[in-house]
Amino acid sequence: MSILSNDLKADWQLNHSVYTEAYQSGNSSFIPNLLPPYALQFSVYQTLEILHKRLGNETLRLALNPLETIPSPVKGKPDGEWLKRSNMVGVNVRTVGSFWKVVNYALTLPASHDSIHLLPIWEPGVVGSLYGMVSWQINPEFFDVELARYVPALDTVEKQLKVVMNLLHAMGRTVGMDVIPHTDRFSEMVLACPSLFEWVRRDIDVIADHSSMVYKYAEEAIWQHLKYVGAADGSPITYAKDVFFSTDLSVLTDDQRLRVLFGHPSDYAGRLQRRISLIRHLTAQGIETVSMTMAPPYRGLHIDPTDFVLDEYGQTWYQYEFDEPQLMSRVFGPLARYRFYESKDNNQRWELDFDRPNYPAWAYICQKVQECQQTYNFDFMRGDMAHVQMRPEGVPEMVGHYYDPLRSIKRYVRGNGAPHFAFFAETFLAPPDVMGYGDELDHLEAIDADSTLGDLQSLVVGSVDFKQKFATYYEYLKTRRFAPNFTVMTADKDDPRFDEFYRTGNLFRYFTALFLTDMPSYVGLGFELRNLHGERAINEEYSKLYVFQIGDDRQPDKVTHGPYVWGHNVEQFKSILRMRTFAERIWPAIAGQETRWLVQPDNNSNYVVWTHTEPTGYVFAASYSGNLPESIPGVDSVNAELLFSDSGCRIWKIV
Repeated sequence: MSILSNDLKADWQLNHSVYTEAYQSGNSSFIPNLLPPYALQFSVYQTLEILHKRLGNETLRLALNPLETIPSPVKGKPDGEWLKRSNMVGVNVRTVGSFWKVVNYALTLPASHDSIHLLPIWEPGVVGSLYGMVSWQINPEFFDVELARYVPALDTVEKQLKVVMNLLHAMGRTVGMDVIPHTDRFSEMVLACPSLFEWVRRDIDVIADHSSMVYKYAEEAIWQHLKYVGAADGSPITYAKDVFFSTDLSVLTDDQRLRVLFGHPSDYAGRLQRRISLIRHLTAQGIETVSMTMAPPYRGLHIDPTDFVLDEYGQTWYQYEFDEPQLMSRVFGPLARYRFYESKDNNQRWELDFDRPNYPAWAYICQKVQECQQTYNFDFMRGDMAHVQMRPEGVPEMVGHYYDPLRSIKRYVRGNGAPHFAFFAETFLAPPDVMGYGDELDHLEAIDADSTLGDLQSLVVGSVDFKQKFATYYEYLKTRRFAPNFTVMTADKDDPRFDEFYRTGNLFRYFTALFLTDMPSYVGLGFELRNLHGERAINEEYSKLYVFQIGDDRQPDKVTHGPYVWGHNVEQFKSILRMRTFAERIWPAIAGQETRWLVQPDNNSNYVVWTHTEPTGYVFAASYSGNLPESIPGVDSVNAELLFSDSGCRIWKIV
C-alpha cells in the first residue's frame, strides 16, 4: 500500500477509531476515509466487531445463521420499479477474493449506493470465465478460509454466500445476481440434458450434420460411456436411456442425474475428471455443441479449418464462423446457448421456428434461477446479453410467454414468492438491427426490463456522441417503460482497450451519476482509485481481466499472475469521498427526486445544471471539461449559497 499517499495512510492510522465510530453509531452510512484496499485487510474479527456495534447483537446473530433469512430492504414492494432509481455498484468477486470480502468493501460505500451487483457466482469452465458457467454449483474459489476458521459452522461456500446476503441486506443493500442464458460449451448441464442445447456432428473440420436431432446422437454416446464407466456415485443403473435423459423431473431429478454422471457436488476434482473423460468420448465421434453467437444473423455457421487450438489434453478445438457475418456478428467458441426453440425443416437452413418453443429448456432455466433466488434471497437479476433478439422481423406485435427467456425468468421468480424481483438488462441501446434484430428499445419493453446498462461508459465525456447519448437516455427515461442507467464504468470496460474513456471527465461521471436522483446509475468496483493510465498498465490493474482466469501466457494481453491491484489515484478518491460525504448531508431531502433541468444535456453547452421538480432548494452543476462559467442559470438572480465545489462540480442552496 506504499503507493498510496502517505497522508491518507497516516490519517487512517491516527483517526481510524473516529471514522469507525461514526459508522458504528449510525452517524455515517459508511466508514469515511477508508480506502477499499485497507477495508479488505480487515480481519474477520474486526469486521464482525464493527457490524456488531452497527447492527446490534440480535441482527448479527440471525445474519450469521445460514438457516435464517434477513429480509431484503425492498421486500414488500409490488414490482421492480424500485430499481429504476437505484445507484448500483458492480463487484467481480475475484477482485476482492471471496464473498466475505464483499462485506468489507461495502463498508466503504455510502447508503446512496443502495444496490450491489455480483458478477457471476457460478462454477466456471473453459479459461475460467465467470460467464461460462459449468454447473449450478456456487464457485468454490469464493470460499473464505479465514471466515470458516473464525465461524466453523460456515464451512461451505454456499453457507458463506447466504450469510453475506443476510449481512448486505442488514446493511441496507439490495443484491443482484447474473442470469446467464448460456453455459460452458461442455458444461454439466449440456452433458446431463443434451435435448436442451443445439448439437452438430463434425467430420474433422466440416460440419457433417446440424439437423435438429443430433442431440439424440449425443444422448446415445453419453449413455454408452456411462454404461462402460459406471455411475459416479456407485448407484446401479437399472433404468433405460430414455428415463435417464427424460425432462420429466418426477422420474429422475436433475441432482440425481448429475450425481450419476459426475459424482458428489463437493468432489470438484472427481467431477472434472468425469466430465473431461466424457467430453473426449463425444468429440472423438465428432459430436459437440453449437457455439453461442452474438448479434445478427445469430445462426448459419461453418468451421474455419485454419483456426483451431490444441488443448493440454491433445484435443483439437476448431473455431466456428458465420456464413454471412454482419457488423457485430460474434462467435463465442467456449460457450453454448440453450435450445429455446425447435428448428424449421430439420434445421436445413439454420432457421428457428418461434411458434414451437422447446418447453423443457424454458422450464429448466426458470426453475434453476428461481431456486437460487429463493435460497439466497437475491433482489434482482442482471440479464446477460439481454440485447439478444433472434427474430429477423424484430419484436412481434403480440409478445407471448415464450418471446424471451430472461422475461420468462423474471416473471417466474416474481410469481413464486418474490414480486419485488427486478430485471437489470445488459443492453447498450444500439441502433436497430445492430446488436439484435429490430429496435432494441422495443425489445427492452417487450422483455419487461426495469432498467438497462446503456453505453455512456463507452464514450469520452464531453464528446458530441456523449452529449447526444446523455440527452437521448434522459428522454428514454421519461418516455419509455425502462430506465437507462447513467453508467460510470463497468467491469467489461475496465480493460486496457478502453483507457481513453477514463483519462478525463471521471468526476463529471461520478457526480452526475450520484446526484441525478431520478436516473439509475452503475459504477464498477475500483473506479474510485482507478489510475488514469496514460500508458497501458500491468494486467493486474484491470478488473475486466479477472472475468477470466487464464492459466498460461498464450494470451499475454489477458493473463494475470496474481491478485487484483488497486489503483493509486488518491486525488480522484478524495474528490469522490467529498461528494459522498456531502451527499450524506442532503440525501434524505433529494433521494428519488425528479429532475428539472436548468441547462439540459445537449451539444449547445459544455455543462449541465439541474434542480428538482418538487423544490428541495438545491441546484447542481457539472462541467464536462472541469471548468464552469462564473454565471450559472438558476443561481444568478437569487440568493444562493455555494455548499460544494470540486473539479467543475458545484452544489448551491437557494436561501
